Amino acid sequence: MLYHSLKNHRDLVSFEDAVLRGLSPDGGLYIPECIPKLKPQFFHNLSKYDIYAVSMTVIKPYIGKSIPEESIYNIVHDTLNFPFPLKKIHDNIHVLELFHGPTLAFKDVGAEFMAGCLSFFSKKIGKKVTVLVATSGDTGGAVAKGFYKKPGIEVIILYPHNGISSLQEKQITTLGNNILALEIDGNFDDCQKMVKKAFLDKEVQKKYILTSANSINVARWLPQMFYYFLAYQQIPVDLIFSVPSGNFGNICAGIIAEKMGLPIKFFIASTNVNDTIPRFLKTGKYNPLPVKKTISNAMDISDPSNFSRIWYLYEKNMFQLREKLYSYQFTDEETLHIIEKVWNEYKYMLDPHGAIGYLGLKQYLQEVKNIPSIAIFLETAHPIKFIDDMPFLLRKKIVFPKELEIFLSAKRKKQKISLSNDFSVFKNWLLERK
Repeated sequence: MLYHSLKNHRDLVSFEDAVLRGLSPDGGLYIPECIPKLKPQFFHNLSKYDIYAVSMTVIKPYIGKSIPEESIYNIVHDTLNFPFPLKKIHDNIHVLELFHGPTLAFKDVGAEFMAGCLSFFSKKIGKKVTVLVATSGDTGGAVAKGFYKKPGIEVIILYPHNGISSLQEKQITTLGNNILALEIDGNFDDCQKMVKKAFLDKEVQKKYILTSANSINVARWLPQMFYYFLAYQQIPVDLIFSVPSGNFGNICAGIIAEKMGLPIKFFIASTNVNDTIPRFLKTGKYNPLPVKKTISNAMDISDPSNFSRIWYLYEKNMFQLREKLYSYQFTDEETLHIIEKVWNEYKYMLDPHGAIGYLGLKQYLQEVKNIPSIAIFLETAHPIKFIDDMPFLLRKKIVFPKELEIFLSAKRKKQKISLSNDFSVFKNWLLERK
């Protein structure tokens, strides 16, 4: 499998090159040159395979000869070492829980998979690789955990001041070793722009072998396809998915899965009040507004990178896009209300992001009546990670996972590094490091 930039279809690179570069030299995101169709018998026999066999079949075409098959299997095995339960909430609505990994967030899959790939490539080229990543919440913790003490790799995480939860901040500032966190006086979009500028800066490129662990990187983005295949493996019928959407990497991976042949009837991109995509689908005008802070902080993104991939996959055709995707936005008030309602009526505890996924699914089902399909929303993080923003009367009912005890009691390994929202300041910091 070869990859090209969304901005330039002529220059093709291998999976290895796409992973090591992160971003194309022209600033565009990499996309596979084609999407392989899986054979019908694969879907017919899906229930007979374990999750490793399913995931190997899905991901192998995108890696090609860049990594030997045995090594791919080991990476997949190390990545998928926790369950992905699908639970019925009520009627035809189900939840796919993606928070059973080491940092209790769906991004554990992509981060661990990419860490395995990058470790393989770092050893192959015999050089240290620097992972530069911006986080709006859960990406940072997942990347920090996935790459922690991986030989030949250092990680620099940029996160927005007062833009992530206290627990999320601890997950990226308490590990030390090869993990370094920088607090930026700005929002997530500011952090992401600084990362992209660093990739295109010749002086920075001369000093570092840079790659990114955001979902702009194909090794972080593509493994998210696994969720949709594993859901279908548990309930093999036509499915509808509502995906809490911030940078739109997760839902974009689902669209790739559908184009590989997975029977998904429709996608709902559920957002908070940072509603660039809901407005775009209604008006046809892409107009990012200043980021607004919400309790679903991982979705506080106004200019989602991965939507450019989605727009490309639907041939920049609004009619085609609306045939398969719609998008709704919800407020913090609506989010808190539905968390209380679902707990009181069904004894299921939503986190703020999953709550928005549920709201989007409910609104779609109300508008498009008589849908026989199974409808699934993704619960992308454990509610304990957002306990300070959860409805007050429900906080004591949230089950505390043992995995988080180490972070709650941990202290920062070094004094926190804070930088202004200025690329030149960040660039100088990068160049002056020993």
